[in-house]
Amino acid sequence: MLKLYEFSSSGNCYKIRLLLTQLEIPFKRIEIDITKGESRSPEFLQKNPNGRIPVLEIEPGKFLSESNAILFYLSAGTKFFPTNKWEQAQIMQWLFFEQYSHEPYIATSRYWINILEKAEEYKAEIKQKQPGGYAALGVMEKHLEKYQFFVGDRYTIADICLFAYTHVADEGGFDLNQFSAIQNWIEKVKNQPLYQSMNK
Repeated sequence: MLKLYEFSSSGNCYKIRLLLTQLEIPFKRIEIDITKGESRSPEFLQKNPNGRIPVLEIEPGKFLSESNAILFYLSAGTKFFPTNKWEQAQIMQWLFFEQYSHEPYIATSRYWINILEKAEEYKAEIKQKQPGGYAALGVMEKHLEKYQFFVGDRYTIADICLFAYTHVADEGGFDLNQFSAIQNWIEKVKNQPLYQSMNK
């Protein structure tokens, strides 16, 4: 059975749980508390020298890290990853966008505010994250004004990837009320078969 080493509140870990659930693949969850430095322990660093979660143990001693690489690995050959080469490239484009232009602003702010509960301590840093986060949401909004989903007009790992932190962006201090297309898309994702919420 697959083993997922995760911090439950992490959107990067939630991506993997959601896809595994929707693929109906059984897996074991192993909690790693990053707030207590558990991802930096010598034991965990043998699984991922970069000291980050999630990590998927595919078979004993065979570990895969980086959430979007795990999404790619699990979705290959399924309906969540298209066979068309152009659509595959578009999915990768959104996966890179999420990690470079979205996650560093929205997820980091959420971590400071919601996970660490240190909004006041990180007040200046959170303010600096606002323009970048809203810029990413703006890119998503413009796309979703034209399309139902992010690639091929159907639900794929591009949606799972971007949904994870977007649907809880308010927990990072971002107001989604001005993004009606994003809000509609969030509801579409929640209505997908075998959807599972982040806190389950």
